[in-house]
Amino acid sequence: MSSSVGQPRAQRGRLCGLIAVALLGAVYLPRAQASPYVPSSDSVVLAELPAGTRYADLAARRLARGRLDVAVPLAQFYIQQSRLSGDLRYLGYAQAVLAPWVNQRPAAPDALVLHATVQQSRHEFSAALATLDLALRVRPNDPQALLTRATILRVLGRYREASAACEQFARSVDPRLSALCIQSLRGLNGHLDSAYAALLQLSPQGWLNAEKSWLYSELGEMAVRLGLDADAQRWFQQDLNLAPADFYVRAAYADLLLRQGRAGEALTLLQGQDSFEPLLLRIAIAQKQLHDPRLALSSARLKAAFAAETQRGEAVHRREQARFLLEVEDQPKLALAAASENWAVQREPDDVLVLVAAARAAGNPAAAEPALDFVRSEGLRDARIVPAPTAPVAAR
Repeated sequence: MSSSVGQPRAQRGRLCGLIAVALLGAVYLPRAQASPYVPSSDSVVLAELPAGTRYADLAARRLARGRLDVAVPLAQFYIQQSRLSGDLRYLGYAQAVLAPWVNQRPAAPDALVLHATVQQSRHEFSAALATLDLALRVRPNDPQALLTRATILRVLGRYREASAACEQFARSVDPRLSALCIQSLRGLNGHLDSAYAALLQLSPQGWLNAEKSWLYSELGEMAVRLGLDADAQRWFQQDLNLAPADFYVRAAYADLLLRQGRAGEALTLLQGQDSFEPLLLRIAIAQKQLHDPRLALSSARLKAAFAAETQRGEAVHRREQARFLLEVEDQPKLALAAASENWAVQREPDDVLVLVAAARAAGNPAAAEPALDFVRSEGLRDARIVPAPTAPVAAR
């Protein structure tokens, strides 16, 4: 989902309009600071503001305190800006805008759904589901709340519950969008071939670009799991043509290139994207494959980011940390510890992959059994999950 960082974690974001924020950055949306930073003096530079930043934002936030019709789109804007820029401050702005409407009784359902999206971005999945429950008590068929719920449950590997949310979501939206929600889950629990074929039959004619992007990214992910790498590359490229800022898909595309030994192309794809930890991780992996001297700086930045998360008691990028330890630092035992902690929180196919890889590299394949049990019980099919080789039979 990405989300994330993200997939985000743990992704997952591709739909706009009525349900825009529900899918944006489920795994990879950055998490806000746990406590405020107090500078040591007035001369300390806190941040360089982007060009075009206006003080008018302050007036809008004041207006949002008393008008829900201002607070909701403003919070959506801040969440989107956080996702696009990697700037954690925007999440704090969104939370501040929503607070009066979340804390009032009864709480405003629109504010609750957006609040759940912020919680989701922090990997506070249980809290996000509880917030969505409050919203759905007021509006049982709210499509954005239902899709957000389905997205979170998907990240958690609770596919049956996610499918139920998709079925309820289907009652209120275009049948093609409902099919997309339903088939994307069927592709994870034993019906990958038929789900992929069903999505291929959907016509995106008349869809918004973000809705097409959702379709193409799902097709790309399914093609990866089917082992259809050429098709996956085509779908990912189509997605990025429509939504260049979809860094969840950019990360998946980079992973595809890295698996194929195309590290140079991966670096080109990720050029200028190093402000996002999931993408910086892929940059570091590509640099290691190419023996690029810039790896030292990328590694240092990732180490600092992971250390800061640990200090704040966060675990948003645990999957990325596990991959960093395994694929960049060559520390499989530490990677296994991080991957195991990550598996306790979220259960997407990439979470299976990193746990299996780390367990094998650490010489402890049994540590991956919980993930492999999940794969077997859910019927998850993924060409990247190669069974461990069996021990040779001794000659007689």
